[in-house]
Amino acid sequence: MEKLKFELQSTPLSAEQAAVICGVVGSGNLEVLVSQHDQADICQIEVTTSAVGFQHVWQSVLNEFAQRHAVAGLKFQLNDMGATPAVVNLRLSQAISMFKGV
Repeated sequence: MEKLKFELQSTPLSAEQAAVICGVVGSGNLEVLVSQHDQADICQIEVTTSAVGFQHVWQSVLNEFAQRHAVAGLKFQLNDMGATPAVVNLRLSQAISMFKGV
């Protein structure tokens, strides 16, 4: 297992929920836990993944996500079991929609 940490710039989000969980930890899938944190201008993302050596891919996918969505002030904990970048994008988008109450 590899543990990665990212702090990304993004637009702040006014939170609707205290925390949400989206997805499951299973083969080819991803669990996303979203909660608020006290740095309003930064999005924190922690990734625990079974796929070792893909930090550059995670960085690219997560940078794009932080630019596409207003996620500053939020902490994401990702538990990955080999999800593809498309599944990661899907789960992150679902999680932020749930968090916003959409």
